[in-house]
Amino acid sequence: MQAFVIDAFSFSQLKERRDGSTLISDFPRLSAECASTEGELTWSLEGGVSKLGYPLLRLTVEGKVQLICQRCLTSLDFEVDSVSELILAKNEEHADEIEALIEDDEIDVVVGSKAFDVMDLIEDEALLAIPQSPKHTVCPDAVTDSSVSTVSPVAAIEAKASKKPSPFAVLKKVNGRT
Repeated sequence: MQAFVIDAFSFSQLKERRDGSTLISDFPRLSAECASTEGELTWSLEGGVSKLGYPLLRLTVEGKVQLICQRCLTSLDFEVDSVSELILAKNEEHADEIEALIEDDEIDVVVGSKAFDVMDLIEDEALLAIPQSPKHTVCPDAVTDSSVSTVSPVAAIEAKASKKPSPFAVLKKVNGRT
């Protein structure tokens, strides 16, 4: 991943703005979570000042990533659409002070620097936007048996399970209970 480094405090003070797009394959941690590294994330970063007068970064990240559905283990398209506001603090202690002052849970406080890597920030934002356990609303091809295709997915699973012999059937015969 190619670094994009800014002086976060100067960027905020000058109210600068940068836009771009980055391939998903350029984000190693995000790529590890995806089923495919095809596609890209578009992003914009805007500097400013918070209501309380602290330096602020406003980050928008959008794009489509392919995740693995935890139910059917097939590809799942997920739209990343994230907007976040980050107040910049000089150090960890200052960050704690600012967090105690602000009342908005939607605004995060991060430690800024003169060598602030924006690509890491974009990747972090995308990782926070994706679900921990992604699932289709309705999995595609969840039922492949045509005889139960009109049955609900739960009933289809139960029907398939009832056709299989119980793994404990052998134990019943050994124990003499038939």
